[in-house]
Formats: sequence, structure tokens, C-alpha cells
Amino acid sequence: IEAFSGGKWKVPMVVRAACGGGYGDAGQHEQSLWGWLAHIPGLSVVVPSNPADAGGIMLSAIEHEGPVVYLEHKLLASYWLDSMGVGGRSTVRFDVPSEGMSGPVPDSWTAVPLGKAATLREGDDITMVSVAVGVHRCLEAAAVLEEQGISASVLDLRTVSPLDHGALCDAVSTSGRLLVVDEDYRDFGLSGELGAIVLEAGIPLKYSRVCTEETIPYSRELEDQVLPSTRRIVDAARKLMER
Repeated sequence: IEAFSGGKWKVPMVVRAACGGGYGDAGQHEQSLWGWLAHIPGLSVVVPSNPADAGGIMLSAIEHEGPVVYLEHKLLASYWLDSMGVGGRSTVRFDVPSEGMSGPVPDSWTAVPLGKAATLREGDDITMVSVAVGVHRCLEAAAVLEEQGISASVLDLRTVSPLDHGALCDAVSTSGRLLVVDEDYRDFGLSGELGAIVLEAGIPLKYSRVCTEETIPYSRELEDQVLPSTRRIVDAARKLMER
């Protein structure tokens, strides 16, 4: 309504929703459709990766005059994990990152602006970009790559729509290599949009992406082959360095 009215009609609304996989519940429950949502004109889409950002982004979402979809990855919130780890799933391995649910929070909350990315790790050889749990996979992969002599930076988008074009282009200008880690589907989504933004800015680029395959299986062991993982990210980064 806001987009179609040219901003005349405001829709100050926040919708909270869960997303993400890594706990053996197949595609009907584990999709991360932030790319699909961000394609809707006038809709802001936010996906925090840590407790401090979760609170700060929520403040901005509440203050925003337009509609905001606030997506919470299930592996980054204890209340989602508590609700999922019951019944037959009590024996299923959840792929929770070593750091995710816990983290520092400010004594008093301040708003984190929508459309403002955060650099969580500096590096000169390759730039890895992600949101939500993918940020933690990237940080884990960057530590592994460092042991192999590869310096990787990690950029947390925090907001899928609007995107922080400046932070993305600045990061890639330094490394010349972009690896997008996206738990959404590969085709027609966020991963391709990020590459297009950099190319349209005239920045020389070597590019690759690690995304979710089309079919998310119920089996946890098979699921590891389909969702972005630290292993898949490391492999993709090494191949990108060889190009």
C-alpha cells in the first residue's frame, strides 16, 4: 500500500517470523525466503545475527513508518530451539553455531538503522557476505582459512531490504573477490543481487556463492549437504582464490 500510493499511505507494522534450517525438519519448515519477501516493493526485511542487533534492529523496525518483516533464524534463539527440540526431535543434532544465541548486549538499547551493514572481520583476500546464521558460518570459515594463509573479511548485511550498497562495494573494492553465503535459494535471490550491485558499480570482481539447494531433505545427514555449511564455504573460498 505504501509503495503503490507513492508513500502517501503509511503502514507502520512489524511482522515477526521464524526462518532457517539445520535441525531436520525438511523444506516445508526450513525455508529462508528473505529474497522473495524483499522483492515486494515498499517492504523492509531484516535478519539479525546476534542479540545486540536483534534488539537494536527491532527498535528501528518499530519506529519505521512502513511495513517490516523481522526474520529470526531458529538456530539463533533459545525459545525457538526449546520449542523444536521436543518429541521425536529430542535426539536430532541441531547445527547451532558456537556463537549465536549468546553475545554482548548494551546496557541501554539504541536503534540499529535499517539498511546499515556491519563489518565483523577485516581481511584483504576475499569478502564473505551473509545474514543470520550464515554470518556465523562465515566467521568459522574465516578462522579456518586464516590457518591456510587466506585473509577473509566478513560483512553482516543485517538488512536484506534496504541493502547497504556502500558497505558492500567498499568491502569488495579491497579484496576484489566476493563470496555470498545465502541460506535462501540460489536462483533469482539475494546472492545474485549482491553480485549485480558490485558489477553495476564498476568494481572488478571475482564472484562465487554458497546457497541452499532446491530440495531440503528431512535427513539431518543429507541436510548438511544442502544448506550452507562451514565446509562448503571454505571449499568455495579456496576455489575462488584460485581463479
